Amino acid sequence: MMGYQDMLQKRHTVRRIFPLLGRLRYVLEELRPKMYQYFIESDIDGRPIHRVDRNVIYQRAKKELETIPFGTQLDVYAEGYEWMCHSIAPKAFETLNQDPRVQIGNKDCKQPYAASVLNISAMSYGSLSSQAVEAMNGGAKIGGFAHNTGEGGLSPYHLKHGGDLIWQIGTGYFGCRDEVGNFSSELFAEKAKHPHVKMIELKISQGAKPGHGGILPASKNTEEIAKIRHVKPHTKVSSPPYHSAFNTPMEMVQFIKKLRDLSGGKPVGFKLCIGHKNEFIAICKAMIHLDIYPDFITVDGGEGGTGAAPQEFSNYVGAPLLDGLDFVTNILNGLDIRQHIKIIASGKINTGFHIARAIALGADACNSARAMMIAIGCIQALLCNTNRCPTGIATQDPELTVGLVVDDKKVRLANFHEATVKSFVELLGASGLDEMKNITRSHIYRRVSLNQMLSYEAIFPSVKIGAMRNGSIPEKYISDFAHADMNKWGIAPNSA
Repeated sequence: MMGYQDMLQKRHTVRRIFPLLGRLRYVLEELRPKMYQYFIESDIDGRPIHRVDRNVIYQRAKKELETIPFGTQLDVYAEGYEWMCHSIAPKAFETLNQDPRVQIGNKDCKQPYAASVLNISAMSYGSLSSQAVEAMNGGAKIGGFAHNTGEGGLSPYHLKHGGDLIWQIGTGYFGCRDEVGNFSSELFAEKAKHPHVKMIELKISQGAKPGHGGILPASKNTEEIAKIRHVKPHTKVSSPPYHSAFNTPMEMVQFIKKLRDLSGGKPVGFKLCIGHKNEFIAICKAMIHLDIYPDFITVDGGEGGTGAAPQEFSNYVGAPLLDGLDFVTNILNGLDIRQHIKIIASGKINTGFHIARAIALGADACNSARAMMIAIGCIQALLCNTNRCPTGIATQDPELTVGLVVDDKKVRLANFHEATVKSFVELLGASGLDEMKNITRSHIYRRVSLNQMLSYEAIFPSVKIGAMRNGSIPEKYISDFAHADMNKWGIAPNSA
Protein backbone atom coordinates (compact mmCIF):
# COMPACT_ATOMS: atom_id res chain seq x y z
CA MET A 1 0.00 0.00 0.00
CA MET A 2 2.82 2.41 0.81
CA GLY A 3 4.50 1.55 -2.51
CA TYR A 4 1.35 2.33 -4.49
CA GLN A 5 0.91 5.53 -2.53
CA ASP A 6 4.49 6.57 -3.43
CA MET A 7 3.94 5.86 -7.13
CA LEU A 8 0.69 7.81 -7.28
CA GLN A 9 1.62 10.89 -5.25
CA LYS A 10 3.05 13.86 -7.24
CA ARG A 11 4.99 15.98 -4.78
CA HIS A 12 8.08 13.85 -4.10
CA THR A 13 10.02 12.79 -7.20
CA VAL A 14 12.37 10.31 -5.52
CA ARG A 15 9.51 8.42 -3.85
CA ARG A 16 7.56 8.41 -7.12
CA ILE A 17 10.46 6.89 -9.06
CA PHE A 18 11.74 4.63 -6.25
CA PRO A 19 8.69 3.50 -4.21
CA LEU A 20 9.50 2.55 -0.58
CA LEU A 21 13.27 2.67 -1.18
CA GLY A 22 13.08 6.41 -1.80
CA ARG A 23 11.81 6.93 1.74
CA LEU A 24 15.34 6.17 3.02
CA ARG A 25 16.35 9.56 1.66
CA TYR A 26 14.36 11.28 4.38
CA VAL A 27 16.03 9.16 7.04
CA LEU A 28 19.42 10.23 5.71
CA GLU A 29 18.32 13.86 5.65
CA GLU A 30 17.76 13.66 9.41
CA LEU A 31 21.45 12.77 9.74
CA ARG A 32 22.65 15.53 7.42
CA PRO A 33 24.37 17.77 10.01
CA LYS A 34 27.09 15.07 10.12
CA MET A 35 26.86 13.74 6.58
CA TYR A 36 26.95 17.16 4.93
CA GLN A 37 30.45 17.80 6.27
CA TYR A 38 31.61 16.39 2.93
CA PHE A 39 29.72 19.06 1.06
CA ILE A 40 31.11 21.84 3.25
CA GLU A 41 34.70 20.69 2.77
CA SER A 42 34.38 20.10 -0.98
CA ASP A 43 32.53 23.34 -1.71
CA ILE A 44 35.80 25.13 -2.55
CA ASP A 45 36.00 23.35 -5.91
CA GLY A 46 32.64 24.78 -6.96
CA ARG A 47 30.67 21.57 -7.18
CA PRO A 48 28.04 20.98 -4.45
CA ILE A 49 26.11 23.86 -2.96
CA HIS A 50 26.78 24.52 0.71
CA ARG A 51 24.15 22.82 2.88
CA VAL A 52 22.94 26.20 4.23
CA ASP A 53 22.14 27.53 0.75
CA ARG A 54 20.61 24.21 -0.31
CA ASN A 55 18.29 24.19 2.67
CA VAL A 56 17.17 27.74 1.86
CA ILE A 57 16.38 26.76 -1.72
CA TYR A 58 14.28 23.76 -0.63
CA GLN A 59 12.42 25.80 1.99
CA ARG A 60 11.58 28.58 -0.42
CA ALA A 61 10.49 26.22 -3.18
CA LYS A 62 8.17 24.38 -0.79
CA LYS A 63 7.10 27.54 1.08
CA GLU A 64 8.36 26.09 4.34
CA LEU A 65 9.53 28.02 7.41
CA GLU A 66 12.73 29.88 6.49
CA THR A 67 13.88 31.11 9.86
CA ILE A 68 16.72 29.27 11.62
CA PRO A 69 17.53 28.72 15.33
CA PHE A 70 20.76 29.54 17.17
CA GLY A 71 22.08 32.22 14.82
CA THR A 72 24.34 31.93 11.79
CA GLN A 73 25.31 28.47 10.56
CA LEU A 74 28.55 29.76 9.05
CA ASP A 75 31.95 30.33 10.64
CA VAL A 76 32.07 34.11 10.78
CA TYR A 77 35.78 34.10 11.69
CA ALA A 78 36.83 31.91 8.78
CA GLU A 79 38.77 33.49 5.95
CA GLY A 80 36.40 34.25 3.09
CA TYR A 81 33.30 34.92 5.22
CA GLU A 82 31.32 37.80 3.68
CA TRP A 83 28.58 40.12 4.86
CA MET A 84 26.56 43.15 3.81
CA CYS A 85 26.49 46.42 5.75
CA HIS A 86 23.18 47.43 7.29
CA SER A 87 21.91 50.88 8.23
CA ILE A 88 20.60 52.29 11.50
CA ALA A 89 17.90 53.89 9.33
CA PRO A 90 16.71 51.00 7.11
CA LYS A 91 14.00 51.33 4.48
CA ALA A 92 10.71 49.53 5.11
CA PHE A 93 10.14 46.62 2.73
CA GLU A 94 6.64 47.86 1.91
CA THR A 95 8.05 51.15 0.55
CA LEU A 96 10.43 49.47 -1.93
CA ASN A 97 9.91 48.15 -5.44
CA GLN A 98 9.22 44.49 -4.71
CA ASP A 99 9.67 43.37 -8.32
CA PRO A 100 12.87 45.11 -9.47
CA ARG A 101 13.32 45.03 -13.24
CA VAL A 102 16.12 45.86 -15.65
CA GLN A 103 15.41 47.40 -19.06
CA ILE A 104 17.65 45.65 -21.59
CA GLY A 105 18.04 47.30 -24.99
CA ASN A 106 20.35 50.05 -26.24
CA LYS A 107 20.12 52.65 -29.02
CA ASP A 108 19.92 50.03 -31.79
CA CYS A 109 17.35 47.78 -30.11
CA LYS A 110 13.76 47.99 -31.33
CA GLN A 111 12.19 45.56 -28.83
CA PRO A 112 13.72 46.17 -25.37
CA TYR A 113 12.95 43.69 -22.62
CA ALA A 114 12.21 44.37 -18.94
CA ALA A 115 14.06 41.51 -17.24
CA SER A 116 13.69 40.31 -13.67
CA VAL A 117 16.68 40.73 -11.39
CA LEU A 118 16.85 36.89 -11.21
CA ASN A 119 16.39 34.54 -14.18
CA ILE A 120 17.07 30.93 -15.21
CA SER A 121 20.58 30.38 -16.55
CA ALA A 122 21.37 28.40 -19.69
CA MET A 123 20.49 24.68 -19.58
CA SER A 124 19.67 22.84 -22.80
CA TYR A 125 16.92 20.38 -23.56
CA GLY A 126 18.97 17.24 -23.96
CA SER A 127 21.07 17.93 -20.93
CA LEU A 128 17.74 18.33 -19.08
CA SER A 129 14.65 16.21 -19.56
CA SER A 130 11.56 17.55 -21.29
CA GLN A 131 9.75 17.57 -17.93
CA ALA A 132 12.51 19.65 -16.33
CA VAL A 133 12.45 22.14 -19.21
CA GLU A 134 8.67 22.40 -18.95
CA ALA A 135 8.82 22.91 -15.19
CA MET A 136 11.33 25.71 -15.58
CA ASN A 137 9.47 27.45 -18.37
CA GLY A 138 6.18 27.04 -16.54
CA GLY A 139 7.74 28.54 -13.43
CA ALA A 140 9.12 31.43 -15.47
CA LYS A 141 5.64 32.08 -16.84
CA ILE A 142 4.09 32.12 -13.35
CA GLY A 143 6.81 34.32 -11.86
CA GLY A 144 7.39 36.65 -14.81
CA PHE A 145 11.10 35.97 -15.27
CA ALA A 146 13.22 34.75 -18.20
CA HIS A 147 14.31 31.22 -19.09
CA ASN A 148 17.59 30.76 -21.00
CA THR A 149 17.31 27.85 -23.45
CA GLY A 150 20.96 26.84 -23.39
CA GLU A 151 22.72 26.12 -26.67
CA GLY A 152 20.61 23.03 -27.48
CA GLY A 153 18.06 24.95 -29.54
CA LEU A 154 14.40 25.89 -29.18
CA SER A 155 12.35 22.83 -28.29
CA PRO A 156 8.55 22.45 -28.07
CA TYR A 157 9.01 22.16 -24.30
CA HIS A 158 10.53 25.65 -24.13
CA LEU A 159 7.51 27.04 -25.95
CA LYS A 160 4.68 25.00 -24.40
CA HIS A 161 4.00 27.09 -21.28
CA GLY A 162 4.61 30.57 -22.69
CA GLY A 163 7.44 31.70 -20.41
CA ASP A 164 9.81 34.41 -21.63
CA LEU A 165 12.85 32.94 -23.39
CA ILE A 166 16.46 33.94 -23.92
CA TRP A 167 17.49 31.92 -26.96
CA GLN A 168 21.15 30.97 -26.68
CA ILE A 169 23.19 30.45 -29.85
CA GLY A 170 26.33 28.40 -29.26
CA THR A 171 29.21 27.30 -31.45
CA GLY A 172 27.17 24.37 -32.80
CA TYR A 173 24.35 26.72 -33.95
CA PHE A 174 21.82 24.10 -32.88
CA GLY A 175 18.40 24.88 -34.29
CA CYS A 176 19.79 27.41 -36.76
CA ARG A 177 22.44 25.44 -38.68
CA ASP A 178 22.71 23.95 -42.13
CA GLU A 179 23.58 20.32 -42.91
CA VAL A 180 27.30 20.82 -42.32
CA GLY A 181 26.91 22.82 -39.12
CA ASN A 182 27.28 26.39 -40.38
CA PHE A 183 25.05 29.22 -39.16
CA SER A 184 21.79 29.51 -41.13
CA SER A 185 20.42 33.06 -41.34
CA GLU A 186 17.07 31.79 -42.62
CA LEU A 187 16.44 29.33 -39.78
CA PHE A 188 17.61 31.84 -37.20
CA ALA A 189 15.36 34.63 -38.49
CA GLU A 190 12.37 32.30 -38.56
CA LYS A 191 12.77 31.16 -34.94
CA ALA A 192 14.10 34.40 -33.44
CA LYS A 193 10.88 36.21 -34.31
CA HIS A 194 8.78 33.85 -32.15
CA PRO A 195 6.91 36.03 -29.62
CA HIS A 196 8.16 34.00 -26.63
CA VAL A 197 11.78 34.74 -27.59
CA LYS A 198 12.58 38.00 -25.83
CA MET A 199 16.39 38.11 -26.15
CA ILE A 200 19.22 36.39 -28.04
CA GLU A 201 22.44 35.32 -26.31
CA LEU A 202 25.56 34.44 -28.32
CA LYS A 203 27.56 31.95 -26.25
CA ILE A 204 31.30 32.55 -26.56
CA SER A 205 32.31 30.42 -23.58
CA GLN A 206 30.86 29.04 -20.35
CA GLY A 207 32.18 28.69 -16.84
CA ALA A 208 31.92 24.90 -16.68
CA LYS A 209 34.30 24.27 -19.57
CA PRO A 210 35.57 27.51 -21.16
CA GLY A 211 37.51 26.94 -24.37
CA HIS A 212 36.14 23.41 -24.69
CA GLY A 213 32.64 23.55 -26.16
CA GLY A 214 29.50 21.77 -25.02
CA ILE A 215 29.00 18.02 -24.67
CA LEU A 216 25.82 15.97 -25.13
CA PRO A 217 26.43 12.28 -24.32
CA ALA A 218 25.16 9.78 -26.92
CA SER A 219 22.84 8.25 -24.30
CA LYS A 220 20.94 11.55 -24.10
CA ASN A 221 20.86 12.28 -27.85
CA THR A 222 17.46 10.85 -28.73
CA GLU A 223 15.71 11.00 -32.12
CA GLU A 224 13.68 13.99 -30.94
CA ILE A 225 16.67 15.92 -29.61
CA ALA A 226 18.64 15.24 -32.78
CA LYS A 227 15.77 16.62 -34.86
CA ILE A 228 15.61 19.80 -32.78
CA ARG A 229 19.38 20.28 -33.01
CA HIS A 230 19.73 19.15 -36.65
CA VAL A 231 22.31 16.46 -35.79
CA LYS A 232 22.61 12.66 -36.10
CA PRO A 233 20.77 10.80 -33.27
CA HIS A 234 22.38 8.44 -30.75
CA THR A 235 25.82 9.99 -31.19
CA LYS A 236 27.95 12.08 -28.84
CA VAL A 237 27.47 15.70 -29.86
CA SER A 238 30.33 18.06 -29.10
CA SER A 239 29.99 21.73 -29.88
CA PRO A 240 33.15 23.18 -31.43
CA PRO A 241 35.28 25.22 -29.00
CA TYR A 242 35.08 28.24 -31.32
CA HIS A 243 32.62 29.95 -33.69
CA SER A 244 32.79 29.50 -37.46
CA ALA A 245 30.59 32.54 -38.21
CA PHE A 246 33.34 35.00 -37.27
CA ASN A 247 37.11 34.97 -36.83
CA THR A 248 38.04 38.31 -35.22
CA PRO A 249 36.66 40.69 -32.57
CA MET A 250 35.53 43.03 -35.37
CA GLU A 251 33.65 40.23 -37.13
CA MET A 252 32.09 39.13 -33.82
CA VAL A 253 30.65 42.61 -33.15
CA GLN A 254 29.34 42.74 -36.72
CA PHE A 255 27.75 39.30 -36.21
CA ILE A 256 25.93 40.63 -33.14
CA LYS A 257 24.46 43.38 -35.31
CA LYS A 258 23.44 40.75 -37.87
CA LEU A 259 21.61 38.72 -35.20
CA ARG A 260 19.81 41.84 -33.96
CA ASP A 261 18.71 42.74 -37.49
CA LEU A 262 17.56 39.19 -38.30
CA SER A 263 15.56 39.01 -35.05
CA GLY A 264 13.63 42.16 -35.80
CA GLY A 265 15.55 44.32 -33.34
CA LYS A 266 15.38 42.16 -30.20
CA PRO A 267 18.09 42.57 -27.54
CA VAL A 268 21.24 40.63 -28.45
CA GLY A 269 24.19 40.01 -26.18
CA PHE A 270 26.96 37.53 -25.58
CA LYS A 271 28.02 35.24 -22.75
CA LEU A 272 31.59 34.48 -21.77
CA CYS A 273 33.82 33.35 -18.96
CA ILE A 274 36.81 35.68 -18.76
CA GLY A 275 40.05 34.16 -20.03
CA HIS A 276 42.72 36.26 -21.76
CA LYS A 277 41.78 39.77 -20.70
CA ASN A 278 43.22 41.35 -23.82
CA GLU A 279 40.63 39.51 -25.95
CA PHE A 280 37.72 41.10 -24.08
CA ILE A 281 39.39 44.51 -24.38
CA ALA A 282 39.80 43.85 -28.13
CA ILE A 283 36.04 43.23 -28.39
CA CYS A 284 35.41 46.55 -26.61
CA LYS A 285 37.78 48.34 -28.97
CA ALA A 286 35.83 46.87 -31.90
CA MET A 287 32.55 48.08 -30.38
CA ILE A 288 33.86 51.62 -30.13
CA HIS A 289 35.37 51.55 -33.62
CA LEU A 290 32.13 50.29 -35.23
CA ASP A 291 29.75 52.11 -32.85
CA ILE A 292 27.95 48.79 -32.41
CA TYR A 293 27.24 47.54 -28.90
CA PRO A 294 25.60 44.38 -27.55
CA ASP A 295 22.55 45.01 -25.43
CA PHE A 296 23.95 42.86 -22.63
CA ILE A 297 26.95 40.78 -21.61
CA THR A 298 26.52 37.69 -19.44
CA VAL A 299 29.59 37.10 -17.29
CA ASP A 300 29.86 33.44 -16.34
CA GLY A 301 32.07 32.30 -13.48
CA GLY A 302 34.51 29.42 -13.67
CA GLU A 303 32.76 27.92 -10.63
CA GLY A 304 29.51 27.56 -12.57
CA GLY A 305 28.19 24.60 -14.51
CA THR A 306 25.64 21.88 -13.83
CA GLY A 307 26.33 19.10 -16.32
CA ALA A 308 29.12 17.15 -18.00
CA ALA A 309 32.57 18.74 -18.13
CA PRO A 310 36.20 17.50 -18.11
CA GLN A 311 37.58 17.80 -14.58
CA GLU A 312 40.55 20.00 -15.38
CA PHE A 313 38.42 22.44 -17.38
CA SER A 314 35.76 22.53 -14.69
CA ASN A 315 38.22 23.07 -11.85
CA TYR A 316 41.12 25.01 -13.33
CA VAL A 317 40.08 27.00 -16.40
CA GLY A 318 38.28 30.34 -16.45
CA ALA A 319 38.08 33.30 -14.07
CA PRO A 320 35.69 33.01 -11.10
CA LEU A 321 32.55 35.13 -11.26
CA LEU A 322 33.61 37.89 -8.87
CA ASP A 323 36.91 38.46 -10.66
CA GLY A 324 35.20 38.39 -14.05
CA LEU A 325 32.52 40.85 -12.94
CA ASP A 326 35.08 43.23 -11.50
CA PHE A 327 37.10 43.18 -14.71
CA VAL A 328 34.21 43.54 -17.16
CA THR A 329 32.62 46.37 -15.16
CA ASN A 330 35.91 48.25 -14.87
CA ILE A 331 36.69 47.98 -18.58
CA LEU A 332 33.21 49.07 -19.69
CA ASN A 333 33.26 51.98 -17.25
CA GLY A 334 36.84 52.93 -18.05
CA LEU A 335 36.09 53.05 -21.79
CA ASP A 336 32.84 54.94 -21.11
CA ILE A 337 30.63 52.41 -22.92
CA ARG A 338 28.85 50.96 -19.89
CA GLN A 339 25.71 53.01 -20.63
CA HIS A 340 25.10 50.93 -23.78
CA ILE A 341 25.42 47.51 -22.14
CA LYS A 342 23.69 45.72 -19.27
CA ILE A 343 25.68 43.11 -17.32
CA ILE A 344 24.18 39.78 -16.21
CA ALA A 345 26.03 37.69 -13.61
CA SER A 346 25.97 33.90 -13.76
CA GLY A 347 27.76 31.54 -11.37
CA LYS A 348 26.40 29.99 -8.14
CA ILE A 349 23.74 32.64 -7.55
CA ASN A 350 21.67 30.92 -4.87
CA THR A 351 20.41 33.58 -2.46
CA GLY A 352 19.40 37.21 -2.17
CA PHE A 353 22.86 37.99 -0.77
CA HIS A 354 24.50 36.55 -3.88
CA ILE A 355 22.35 38.86 -6.01
CA ALA A 356 23.34 41.88 -3.89
CA ARG A 357 27.02 40.91 -4.05
CA ALA A 358 26.93 40.60 -7.84
CA ILE A 359 25.16 43.94 -8.25
CA ALA A 360 27.72 45.58 -5.96
CA LEU A 361 30.40 44.47 -8.43
CA GLY A 362 28.51 45.92 -11.39
CA ALA A 363 25.86 43.43 -12.48
CA ASP A 364 22.38 44.64 -13.44
CA ALA A 365 20.73 41.22 -13.12
CA CYS A 366 21.61 37.60 -12.33
CA ASN A 367 21.08 34.14 -13.81
CA SER A 368 20.95 30.94 -11.77
CA ALA A 369 21.07 27.33 -12.95
CA ARG A 370 21.99 25.12 -10.02
CA ALA A 371 19.53 26.70 -7.57
CA MET A 372 16.74 26.42 -10.14
CA MET A 373 17.48 22.70 -10.53
CA ILE A 374 17.38 22.21 -6.77
CA ALA A 375 14.08 24.11 -6.60
CA ILE A 376 12.48 21.54 -8.93
CA GLY A 377 13.87 18.59 -7.00
CA CYS A 378 17.58 18.10 -7.73
CA ILE A 379 19.29 16.35 -4.79
CA GLN A 380 22.84 16.80 -6.14
CA ALA A 381 23.34 13.10 -6.75
CA LEU A 382 26.20 14.18 -9.09
CA LEU A 383 25.00 11.86 -11.88
CA CYS A 384 24.22 14.62 -14.41
CA ASN A 385 26.69 13.19 -16.93
CA THR A 386 25.48 9.56 -16.74
CA ASN A 387 21.82 9.75 -17.83
CA ARG A 388 20.92 8.20 -14.45
CA CYS A 389 19.69 11.28 -12.58
CA PRO A 390 17.40 9.85 -9.85
CA THR A 391 15.10 12.87 -9.87
CA GLY A 392 14.33 12.83 -13.61
CA ILE A 393 15.92 16.23 -14.24
CA ALA A 394 19.24 15.56 -15.99
CA THR A 395 18.27 12.41 -17.86
CA GLN A 396 16.37 11.22 -20.92
CA ASP A 397 15.45 7.85 -19.39
CA PRO A 398 11.61 7.68 -19.42
CA GLU A 399 11.63 5.41 -16.37
CA LEU A 400 13.23 8.26 -14.42
CA THR A 401 11.65 11.33 -16.01
CA VAL A 402 8.14 10.03 -15.25
CA GLY A 403 8.67 10.95 -11.61
CA LEU A 404 8.94 14.68 -12.29
CA VAL A 405 5.45 16.20 -12.22
CA VAL A 406 5.53 19.50 -14.11
CA ASP A 407 2.43 21.05 -12.52
CA ASP A 408 3.95 20.67 -9.06
CA LYS A 409 7.55 21.62 -9.84
CA LYS A 410 6.76 24.75 -11.87
CA VAL A 411 4.99 26.20 -8.83
CA ARG A 412 7.96 25.35 -6.62
CA LEU A 413 10.29 27.14 -9.03
CA ALA A 414 8.09 30.24 -9.02
CA ASN A 415 7.98 30.09 -5.20
CA PHE A 416 11.78 30.00 -5.01
CA HIS A 417 12.15 32.93 -7.40
CA GLU A 418 9.58 35.04 -5.55
CA ALA A 419 11.10 34.40 -2.12
CA THR A 420 14.68 34.97 -3.27
CA VAL A 421 13.87 38.28 -4.98
CA LYS A 422 11.98 39.29 -1.84
CA SER A 423 15.02 38.48 0.31
CA PHE A 424 17.18 40.62 -1.99
CA VAL A 425 14.79 43.55 -1.67
CA GLU A 426 14.77 43.11 2.12
CA LEU A 427 18.58 43.23 2.15
CA LEU A 428 18.40 46.36 0.05
CA GLY A 429 16.11 48.00 2.59
CA ALA A 430 18.22 46.83 5.53
CA SER A 431 21.18 48.63 3.99
CA GLY A 432 19.19 51.86 3.88
CA LEU A 433 18.93 51.80 0.08
CA ASP A 434 15.79 52.33 -1.97
CA GLU A 435 17.13 51.26 -5.39
CA MET A 436 19.41 48.41 -6.34
CA LYS A 437 21.55 50.68 -8.54
CA ASN A 438 22.78 52.32 -5.31
CA ILE A 439 24.52 49.18 -4.03
CA THR A 440 28.26 49.77 -4.23
CA ARG A 441 31.39 47.75 -3.57
CA SER A 442 31.66 49.51 -0.22
CA HIS A 443 28.50 47.75 1.00
CA ILE A 444 30.06 44.25 0.94
CA TYR A 445 32.85 43.10 3.27
CA ARG A 446 35.03 39.99 3.30
CA ARG A 447 37.23 38.60 6.05
CA VAL A 448 40.68 38.13 4.51
CA SER A 449 42.35 36.97 7.73
CA LEU A 450 41.45 36.48 11.39
CA ASN A 451 41.92 40.16 12.23
CA GLN A 452 41.42 41.92 8.89
CA MET A 453 38.22 42.72 6.99
CA LEU A 454 38.17 44.57 3.68
CA SER A 455 35.36 46.05 1.63
CA TYR A 456 34.90 44.97 -1.97
CA GLU A 457 36.04 48.45 -2.97
CA ALA A 458 39.38 47.74 -1.29
CA ILE A 459 39.63 44.23 -2.76
CA PHE A 460 38.28 45.12 -6.22
CA PRO A 461 39.12 48.84 -6.76
CA SER A 462 36.67 50.45 -9.18
CA VAL A 463 37.62 52.56 -12.18
CA LYS A 464 36.22 56.02 -12.90
CA ILE A 465 33.93 56.38 -15.91
CA GLY A 466 35.91 57.36 -19.02
CA ALA A 467 39.30 57.13 -17.33
CA MET A 468 40.72 54.72 -19.91
CA ARG A 469 39.51 56.83 -22.83
CA ASN A 470 41.77 59.60 -21.57
CA GLY A 471 44.81 57.32 -21.48
CA SER A 472 44.76 56.82 -17.71
CA ILE A 473 44.95 53.02 -17.72
CA PRO A 474 45.57 51.30 -14.36
CA GLU A 475 48.91 49.55 -14.28
CA LYS A 476 47.35 46.09 -13.94
CA TYR A 477 45.59 46.53 -17.32
CA ILE A 478 48.41 48.19 -19.32
CA SER A 479 49.79 44.96 -20.79
CA ASP A 480 46.27 43.70 -21.65
CA PHE A 481 45.49 46.92 -23.53
CA ALA A 482 48.81 46.77 -25.37
CA HIS A 483 48.03 43.26 -26.63
CA ALA A 484 44.35 43.88 -27.48
CA ASP A 485 43.99 43.66 -31.27
CA MET A 486 40.47 44.04 -32.66
CA ASN A 487 41.54 42.31 -35.88
CA LYS A 488 42.62 38.99 -34.34
CA TRP A 489 42.27 36.79 -31.28
CA GLY A 490 44.99 35.73 -28.86
CA ILE A 491 47.97 37.39 -27.21
CA ALA A 492 50.16 39.30 -29.66
CA PRO A 493 53.95 38.82 -29.41
CA ASN A 494 55.62 41.38 -27.18
CA SER A 495 57.60 43.60 -29.51
CA ALA A 496 59.61 45.16 -26.66
